[in-house]
Amino acid sequence: MRFLVTAGPTREPIDPVRYISNRSSGKMGYAIAEAALHAGHGVILISGPVNLAPPSDAKFISISSSEEMFDAVHRHAEKCHVCVLCAAVADYKLADVSRTKIKKRSKKFSLELIPTRDILDSLGRRQDRQFLLVGFAAETNDVEQNAAKKLREKNCDIMIANDVSSVKSGMESDLNEVTILFQNGERQKISRASKTIIARELVKIFQNSATKMFDKKNVTITERN
Repeated sequence: MRFLVTAGPTREPIDPVRYISNRSSGKMGYAIAEAALHAGHGVILISGPVNLAPPSDAKFISISSSEEMFDAVHRHAEKCHVCVLCAAVADYKLADVSRTKIKKRSKKFSLELIPTRDILDSLGRRQDRQFLLVGFAAETNDVEQNAAKKLREKNCDIMIANDVSSVKSGMESDLNEVTILFQNGERQKISRASKTIIARELVKIFQNSATKMFDKKNVTITERN
């Protein structure tokens, strides 16, 4: 199979030297890409700015903004059997980006933010989708409830829920603990472990789910250019 994996944060520019971003390290996405390669799959890794070396055997695409991520994912999704959207894409961006550095002011001022394009939702709504779609829900409260809602609303096949409120795992950590939610209502937990170990278990689940999906549709898994 061929996997498309997104990882890391995006940076939404404010002016030439400032941006809006988040704490995503990219470690979970990179671990999934490595695990998929280790299992013998092809991998396209689309990554925001991180301090990690990309896997040498993956097709690596470096992006910065949510718009660049959106375009890259849509350019390559149909080439893949499994799309794992692990990146922490910004929900908002500046309505107007300043062409010059904004000078410090003595009075407060406001920035107008507008929603970014929703990559997961756009893939989930595709009527002709021929790939397993996996989303990630990083939550600080009501983790499984929010993840289940996201699973339904985005029309994903699988949603991975993880609690990012703890300093012991999640964002920027080498550890994670996740709950896997499936469209049929099933749930599976993976207790706290290294992201490498969790990634290997997730890849097995994605592979099995994709195989079942293609079998149900009576579609043969073939190499995609």
